[in-house]
Amino acid sequence: MPQIPVEFGQQPRRDSDGRLDAAAFHRNHAAIWAALAPLLDAPSGEVLEAGSGTGQHVVAFARQSPNLIWWPSDFNPAHRASIAAWRAEARLANVRPPLFIDLSDPAWCPRMQDGSGPGPLLAVFCANVVHIAPWCVAEGLFAGAARILRDDGRLILYGPFKRDGVATAPSNAAFDQSLRASNPDWGLRDLDELETLGRGHGLILSNITEMPANNLLLAWSRG
Repeated sequence: MPQIPVEFGQQPRRDSDGRLDAAAFHRNHAAIWAALAPLLDAPSGEVLEAGSGTGQHVVAFARQSPNLIWWPSDFNPAHRASIAAWRAEARLANVRPPLFIDLSDPAWCPRMQDGSGPGPLLAVFCANVVHIAPWCVAEGLFAGAARILRDDGRLILYGPFKRDGVATAPSNAAFDQSLRASNPDWGLRDLDELETLGRGHGLILSNITEMPANNLLLAWSRG
């Protein structure tokens, strides 16, 4: 699987301690948490963030939910270094060290090198990944989530999507074209295709939340 950017077309700022600072985090983290929090309303649980990028979101969300254990992950070693740096700076007891996960492998498993890792998960959260990765990454994401979610668990995706094959805004259509020009295996994913993929793994699209900047937050539950 090729490494994917933190934010397509933009380079994040790097601090001297290795922390990457993505502009998108400052624009969207509050809105994402407002939509995400009701879906994580449980007295306890573990949440895996698949494709944590800089690590800023997982730290911000963990600070808002001390009852939950958060497991960040990423394929890119530079991202994992940034996640570790943000974790060290935040000193939050409920953020675990970053995991290496290759979502293009449908047999991926959230485990540290010593074999430790989360149990059945309350949620798998994945933001701004499936459109800047090949379709096999979406397939692997759903396959893995179906294996590791607990009975009341959810797979939650955030980002720009298509509906009935059409981008939800002219800006998203232009973004889709730029993605496909950069890599023909990338591009905005259609809700119908994702629904079909989910059903194949026993996951039903149960929540669609309209988000700022023509994005959506989507949640799948066990059927």
